[in-house]
Amino acid sequence: MKTQTFLLWMLAVLAGLVACNNSSKSSKPSIFMKRATGFAYEVLVVMDKDAWKGEAGRLLHDQLKASIPGLPQNEPTMRVTYAEPSQFDGLLRYVRNIIEVRIDGSLYTKVSVQKEKDRWAVGQEVVTVSAPSSQLLAEYLAERGKGLVAYLGEKEMERAAEYLKASHSMLVKEKVKDRFDARLFASEEMNSYKDTTDFFWTTDHGKRGRIDLVVYSFPYVSDRTFTLDYLVTKRDSILGEHIPGAFPGSHMTTVKRFTPTYEAVSREGEYCGVVRGLWEMEGDMMGGPFVSYARLDPAKRRVIVTETFVYAPNTDKAKLIRRGEAMLYTFGFE
Repeated sequence: MKTQTFLLWMLAVLAGLVACNNSSKSSKPSIFMKRATGFAYEVLVVMDKDAWKGEAGRLLHDQLKASIPGLPQNEPTMRVTYAEPSQFDGLLRYVRNIIEVRIDGSLYTKVSVQKEKDRWAVGQEVVTVSAPSSQLLAEYLAERGKGLVAYLGEKEMERAAEYLKASHSMLVKEKVKDRFDARLFASEEMNSYKDTTDFFWTTDHGKRGRIDLVVYSFPYVSDRTFTLDYLVTKRDSILGEHIPGAFPGSHMTTVKRFTPTYEAVSREGEYCGVVRGLWEMEGDMMGGPFVSYARLDPAKRRVIVTETFVYAPNTDKAKLIRRGEAMLYTFGFE
């Protein structure tokens, strides 16, 4: 009898917890929720079939599948799967990235976007796009659709960065802290390094594709520092000195025939200049993509640059460069 009473009491408690979780406005996911499924940079689009085959659907598909900037070959930004609204049930609701498109002229008067974390599963991002018509949706996507893609890409970077915070190279963490008074979490495979006064270089020596990470600093003397030309010139100077090629006189430089890009973003509430482009070894045959983040350290009047570059001949590079960029996402001043 006591056992039966105890079990009934436990069931009542569990039911109460579930009810509280269902009714709570808190952003914290329920402990009973499933974990999100699917691969990184994979998105499920839920949309009416006619709209998906029409202008709005084609535009959304093309934006999600657009080539990743800064790579030497075309590689799609996202992997896209599709489901009709009537099919969107069961396991499909647990996919890690979902774009749900609702088109109804009787319910909506303008296009709106709602972003929700952990809607049906832990670690999930759901973007709901509501529109009164396919035409207005197409106009919205033409103007702002790239922002939706960038949002999902940023969330994937944040997921990878969170993983690195839990499992990372202690060697890199300690070297960056001692040398730059900053934090940075690199993958555990980053175990070879070169360390000088204002320059740190580590690599994983990957056999199927190598990821390198550098951190360097220089004095902040002008607002012109945060421009493409200045940062590329500084990059060529510092990396050209510290990263030699296999042959005498060979060194790293930025590929100029494919113009690098510059973007101003906010990282942890601070201004950050992001440069993407291609690197090569002058006097050697090596090359590949790079991404660098330049941040101002106002307390010490210096600029700190964190960069990842990849060497992976004859193979895709998106996965590697994204893995390296996730390390850059973890950087912060102590």
